[in-house]
Amino acid sequence: MVDVILIDACGVSRTLHVAEGQSLMQSAVSAGVRGIVGECGGSSMCATCHVYVDEAFAGHLPTPLETELEMLECTASERLPNSRLACQIKLSAALDGLVVHLPERQQ
Repeated sequence: MVDVILIDACGVSRTLHVAEGQSLMQSAVSAGVRGIVGECGGSSMCATCHVYVDEAFAGHLPTPLETELEMLECTASERLPNSRLACQIKLSAALDGLVVHLPERQQ
């Protein structure tokens, strides 16, 4: 199991305990996390699972693919250097304790 800490735009945090191999988006949607929509089901086509990855974990993630970078140009909330799509973050033991911040809005 991997622990992921999600912090919403108001500063309220929630910890998810999820199985390795799931995407962050799948895990959040399954847990009913408000602030991650995932309209496209995880195909990197909608940008409604935009998150801000804590700087301490940025180096643990693979480089985003071109499709993710293109979708990050379409986010409803400001794109920052640590912006990622939660559907493209596959959870593994190396990401245990991952901290992500949710933007104010997704749409």
